[in-house]
Amino acid sequence: MKSLRFATVGDNCIDRFQPPLSQSLVGGNAVNVAVQLARKGHVAHYFGAVGRDADGVRTRRLLQSNGVALDYLQERSGITAYTNIDVLPSGERIISYEDFGVCAGYAPDDAEVAVLKTFDHVHIGWMDDGGALRRRLVAEGVSLSQDVSVNAAPDDLGVAGLAIAFASAGPDEAAAERIAAELLAQGARIAVVTRGSNGSMATDGIIRAEAGIRPVAVVDTTGAGDSFIAAFLAAHLAGKPLSACLADGRDWAAETCTHIGGFPQEPLPF
Repeated sequence: MKSLRFATVGDNCIDRFQPPLSQSLVGGNAVNVAVQLARKGHVAHYFGAVGRDADGVRTRRLLQSNGVALDYLQERSGITAYTNIDVLPSGERIISYEDFGVCAGYAPDDAEVAVLKTFDHVHIGWMDDGGALRRRLVAEGVSLSQDVSVNAAPDDLGVAGLAIAFASAGPDEAAAERIAAELLAQGARIAVVTRGSNGSMATDGIIRAEAGIRPVAVVDTTGAGDSFIAAFLAAHLAGKPLSACLADGRDWAAETCTHIGGFPQEPLPF
Protein backbone atom coordinates (compact mmCIF):
# COMPACT_ATOMS: atom_id res chain seq x y z
CA MET A 1 0.00 0.00 0.00
CA LYS A 2 1.32 3.40 -0.96
CA SER A 3 2.09 5.68 1.99
CA LEU A 4 0.14 8.93 1.77
CA ARG A 5 0.82 12.28 3.43
CA PHE A 6 -1.95 13.44 5.74
CA ALA A 7 -2.33 16.42 8.05
CA THR A 8 -4.91 16.81 10.78
CA VAL A 9 -5.72 20.20 12.26
CA GLY A 10 -7.51 21.24 15.43
CA ASP A 11 -8.45 19.66 18.71
CA ASN A 12 -6.56 17.71 21.30
CA CYS A 13 -7.77 17.10 24.82
CA ILE A 14 -7.26 15.09 27.97
CA ASP A 15 -10.31 12.90 28.49
CA ARG A 16 -10.86 12.75 32.26
CA PHE A 17 -13.13 9.83 33.06
CA GLN A 18 -14.78 10.53 36.39
CA PRO A 19 -15.31 7.91 39.13
CA PRO A 20 -15.61 4.97 39.15
CA LEU A 21 -13.06 4.82 36.30
CA SER A 22 -11.00 7.73 37.65
CA GLN A 23 -8.49 7.75 34.81
CA SER A 24 -7.42 10.04 32.01
CA LEU A 25 -6.36 9.53 28.40
CA VAL A 26 -5.16 11.70 25.53
CA GLY A 27 -7.75 12.21 22.82
CA GLY A 28 -9.48 14.66 20.51
CA ASN A 29 -10.78 14.16 16.96
CA ALA A 30 -7.77 15.59 15.12
CA VAL A 31 -5.30 13.78 17.42
CA ASN A 32 -7.05 10.41 17.19
CA VAL A 33 -7.32 10.60 13.40
CA ALA A 34 -3.61 11.47 13.11
CA VAL A 35 -2.55 8.58 15.35
CA GLN A 36 -4.72 6.08 13.51
CA LEU A 37 -3.40 7.21 10.12
CA ALA A 38 0.15 6.77 11.42
CA ARG A 39 -0.74 3.33 12.76
CA LYS A 40 -1.92 2.41 9.25
CA GLY A 41 1.52 3.28 7.89
CA HIS A 42 0.88 6.75 6.49
CA VAL A 43 2.73 10.00 7.14
CA ALA A 44 0.61 11.96 9.60
CA HIS A 45 1.32 15.50 10.80
CA TYR A 46 -0.67 17.09 13.59
CA PHE A 47 -1.30 20.86 13.61
CA GLY A 48 -2.66 22.15 16.89
CA ALA A 49 -1.83 23.76 20.22
CA VAL A 50 -1.03 22.45 23.69
CA GLY A 51 -0.25 24.23 26.91
CA ARG A 52 3.15 24.44 28.55
CA ASP A 53 1.92 22.13 31.29
CA ALA A 54 2.20 18.46 32.23
CA ASP A 55 -0.76 17.56 30.01
CA GLY A 56 0.90 19.29 27.07
CA VAL A 57 4.12 17.33 27.65
CA ARG A 58 2.13 14.12 27.93
CA THR A 59 0.26 14.80 24.68
CA ARG A 60 3.44 15.58 22.78
CA ARG A 61 5.26 12.47 24.02
CA LEU A 62 2.35 10.16 23.29
CA LEU A 63 1.87 11.47 19.76
CA GLN A 64 5.59 11.15 19.05
CA SER A 65 5.64 7.59 20.36
CA ASN A 66 2.83 6.75 17.93
CA GLY A 67 4.70 8.12 14.92
CA VAL A 68 2.81 11.41 14.48
CA ALA A 69 4.97 14.28 13.21
CA LEU A 70 4.77 17.37 15.42
CA ASP A 71 6.82 19.90 13.47
CA TYR A 72 3.86 22.31 13.57
CA LEU A 73 2.56 21.74 17.09
CA GLN A 74 2.29 25.08 18.86
CA GLU A 75 3.00 25.44 22.58
CA ARG A 76 1.14 28.27 24.28
CA SER A 77 0.82 29.77 27.73
CA GLY A 78 -2.30 28.35 29.31
CA ILE A 79 -3.77 24.93 29.93
CA THR A 80 -4.07 21.98 27.60
CA ALA A 81 -7.69 21.27 26.74
CA TYR A 82 -9.57 18.74 28.85
CA THR A 83 -12.97 17.08 28.96
CA ASN A 84 -14.68 15.66 32.05
CA ILE A 85 -16.63 12.51 31.19
CA ASP A 86 -19.16 10.96 33.56
CA VAL A 87 -19.51 7.19 33.38
CA LEU A 88 -23.08 6.03 33.98
CA PRO A 89 -23.91 2.65 35.57
CA SER A 90 -24.97 1.50 32.09
CA GLY A 91 -21.45 2.26 30.83
CA GLU A 92 -22.63 5.23 28.75
CA ARG A 93 -20.23 8.17 28.64
CA ILE A 94 -21.63 11.69 29.12
CA ILE A 95 -19.55 14.85 28.67
CA SER A 96 -20.13 16.91 31.81
CA TYR A 97 -17.64 19.73 31.25
CA GLU A 98 -15.21 20.92 28.59
CA ASP A 99 -12.40 23.47 28.77
CA PHE A 100 -10.87 24.02 25.36
CA GLY A 101 -7.80 25.64 26.91
CA VAL A 102 -5.25 26.80 24.35
CA CYS A 103 -7.16 25.05 21.56
CA ALA A 104 -9.62 27.94 21.73
CA GLY A 105 -8.64 30.51 19.16
CA TYR A 106 -5.98 28.28 17.61
CA ALA A 107 -5.32 28.69 13.90
CA PRO A 108 -2.33 27.80 11.71
CA ASP A 109 -0.25 30.82 10.73
CA ASP A 110 0.42 31.77 7.11
CA ALA A 111 3.59 29.68 6.91
CA GLU A 112 1.76 26.65 8.28
CA VAL A 113 -1.12 27.12 5.86
CA ALA A 114 1.42 27.08 3.02
CA VAL A 115 2.66 23.73 4.32
CA LEU A 116 -0.87 22.35 4.62
CA LYS A 117 -1.35 22.94 0.90
CA THR A 118 1.34 20.34 0.14
CA PHE A 119 -0.38 17.34 1.76
CA ASP A 120 -2.35 14.66 -0.06
CA HIS A 121 -5.25 15.32 2.29
CA VAL A 122 -6.07 17.52 5.29
CA HIS A 123 -8.61 16.63 7.98
CA ILE A 124 -10.03 19.32 10.28
CA GLY A 125 -11.33 18.47 13.74
CA TRP A 126 -12.78 20.93 16.25
CA MET A 127 -11.90 24.53 15.50
CA ASP A 128 -13.55 27.82 16.45
CA ASP A 129 -12.33 29.89 13.51
CA GLY A 130 -15.72 30.36 11.87
CA GLY A 131 -14.67 28.12 8.99
CA ALA A 132 -11.80 30.41 7.89
CA LEU A 133 -9.24 27.62 7.44
CA ARG A 134 -11.70 25.46 5.53
CA ARG A 135 -12.52 28.27 3.12
CA ARG A 136 -8.87 29.16 2.64
CA LEU A 137 -7.78 25.59 1.87
CA VAL A 138 -10.80 24.95 -0.35
CA ALA A 139 -9.89 28.03 -2.39
CA GLU A 140 -6.43 26.50 -2.91
CA GLY A 141 -7.89 23.20 -4.14
CA VAL A 142 -6.75 21.17 -1.13
CA SER A 143 -8.42 17.79 -0.58
CA LEU A 144 -10.19 18.40 2.71
CA SER A 145 -12.49 16.69 5.20
CA GLN A 146 -14.10 17.66 8.48
CA ASP A 147 -16.14 15.94 11.16
CA VAL A 148 -19.08 18.28 11.71
CA SER A 149 -20.25 16.23 14.70
CA VAL A 150 -17.45 17.59 16.89
CA ASN A 151 -18.31 21.24 16.20
CA ALA A 152 -21.33 22.72 17.94
CA ALA A 153 -21.26 26.41 16.99
CA PRO A 154 -23.24 27.13 13.78
CA ASP A 155 -20.53 29.50 12.55
CA ASP A 156 -18.03 26.62 12.48
CA LEU A 157 -20.21 24.09 10.67
CA GLY A 158 -19.93 25.06 6.99
CA VAL A 159 -19.10 22.20 4.61
CA ALA A 160 -18.96 23.96 1.22
CA GLY A 161 -16.01 22.65 -0.76
CA LEU A 162 -15.19 19.69 1.50
CA ALA A 163 -14.14 16.56 -0.33
CA ILE A 164 -15.75 14.58 2.50
CA ALA A 165 -18.05 15.70 5.30
CA PHE A 166 -18.40 13.28 8.22
CA ALA A 167 -21.37 13.36 10.57
CA SER A 168 -23.14 11.16 13.10
CA ALA A 169 -26.85 10.43 13.25
CA GLY A 170 -27.16 7.64 15.79
CA PRO A 171 -29.28 4.60 14.84
CA ASP A 172 -31.99 6.69 13.15
CA GLU A 173 -31.62 5.74 9.48
CA ALA A 174 -34.08 8.38 8.28
CA ALA A 175 -32.06 11.04 10.09
CA ALA A 176 -28.87 9.73 8.49
CA GLU A 177 -30.37 10.06 5.01
CA ARG A 178 -31.59 13.56 5.78
CA ILE A 179 -28.22 14.66 7.15
CA ALA A 180 -26.38 13.22 4.14
CA ALA A 181 -28.70 15.04 1.74
CA GLU A 182 -28.21 18.31 3.63
CA LEU A 183 -24.42 17.98 3.58
CA LEU A 184 -24.43 17.42 -0.18
CA ALA A 185 -26.82 20.31 -0.71
CA GLN A 186 -24.51 22.56 1.33
CA GLY A 187 -21.56 21.79 -0.92
CA ALA A 188 -19.78 18.67 0.35
CA ARG A 189 -18.77 16.31 -2.46
CA ILE A 190 -19.19 13.16 -0.35
CA ALA A 191 -21.30 12.77 2.79
CA VAL A 192 -20.46 10.02 5.27
CA VAL A 193 -22.83 9.44 8.18
CA THR A 194 -22.33 6.94 11.00
CA ARG A 195 -25.50 5.36 12.37
CA GLY A 196 -24.47 3.75 15.65
CA SER A 197 -25.66 0.13 15.83
CA ASN A 198 -26.96 0.44 12.26
CA GLY A 199 -23.49 0.96 10.81
CA SER A 200 -22.73 3.73 8.33
CA MET A 201 -23.63 5.10 4.93
CA ALA A 202 -21.95 7.26 2.31
CA THR A 203 -23.11 9.00 -0.83
CA ASP A 204 -21.87 11.41 -3.46
CA GLY A 205 -25.40 12.05 -4.70
CA ILE A 206 -25.12 9.36 -7.36
CA ILE A 207 -23.56 6.36 -5.70
CA ARG A 208 -24.85 5.27 -2.30
CA ALA A 209 -23.19 2.65 -0.11
CA GLU A 210 -23.69 1.35 3.39
CA ALA A 211 -22.05 -1.01 5.84
CA GLY A 212 -23.13 -2.67 9.05
CA ILE A 213 -21.10 -3.02 12.22
CA ARG A 214 -18.54 -5.66 13.12
CA PRO A 215 -19.54 -7.26 16.45
CA VAL A 216 -16.76 -7.23 19.04
CA ALA A 217 -16.45 -7.42 22.79
CA VAL A 218 -16.77 -3.70 23.47
CA VAL A 219 -14.47 -2.26 26.13
CA ASP A 220 -14.84 1.43 25.26
CA THR A 221 -16.34 3.28 22.30
CA THR A 222 -14.31 6.46 22.86
CA GLY A 223 -12.61 7.48 19.61
CA ALA A 224 -14.17 4.73 17.51
CA GLY A 225 -15.67 7.32 15.18
CA ASP A 226 -12.26 8.94 14.74
CA SER A 227 -10.75 5.56 13.84
CA PHE A 228 -13.55 5.11 11.32
CA ILE A 229 -12.65 8.46 9.76
CA ALA A 230 -8.93 7.61 9.52
CA ALA A 231 -9.52 4.27 7.83
CA PHE A 232 -12.16 5.73 5.49
CA LEU A 233 -9.79 8.52 4.44
CA ALA A 234 -6.88 6.13 3.82
CA ALA A 235 -9.09 3.91 1.68
CA HIS A 236 -10.63 6.82 -0.23
CA LEU A 237 -7.26 8.40 -1.01
CA ALA A 238 -6.09 4.97 -2.22
CA GLY A 239 -8.91 5.02 -4.77
CA LYS A 240 -11.23 2.43 -3.21
CA PRO A 241 -15.00 2.58 -3.87
CA LEU A 242 -17.31 3.95 -1.19
CA SER A 243 -18.41 0.47 -0.10
CA ALA A 244 -14.82 -0.59 0.57
CA CYS A 245 -14.08 2.69 2.36
CA LEU A 246 -17.01 2.06 4.70
CA ALA A 247 -15.88 -1.50 5.32
CA ASP A 248 -12.36 -0.36 6.20
CA GLY A 249 -13.80 2.28 8.52
CA ARG A 250 -16.07 -0.25 10.19
CA ASP A 251 -13.25 -2.72 10.83
CA TRP A 252 -10.84 -0.11 12.22
CA ALA A 253 -13.54 1.35 14.46
CA ALA A 254 -14.39 -2.11 15.78
CA GLU A 255 -10.76 -2.69 16.73
CA THR A 256 -10.72 0.59 18.65
CA CYS A 257 -13.74 -0.54 20.70
CA THR A 258 -11.66 -3.41 22.14
CA HIS A 259 -9.42 -1.14 24.24
CA ILE A 260 -9.67 1.95 26.44
CA GLY A 261 -9.27 5.28 24.62
CA GLY A 262 -9.14 6.43 21.02
CA PHE A 263 -5.86 4.57 20.47
CA PRO A 264 -3.83 2.13 22.61
CA GLN A 265 -2.26 3.94 25.56
CA GLU A 266 -1.69 3.55 29.27
CA PRO A 267 -4.30 5.53 31.21
CA LEU A 268 -3.16 7.67 34.11
CA PRO A 269 -5.00 7.94 37.43
CA PHE A 270 -7.29 10.92 37.75
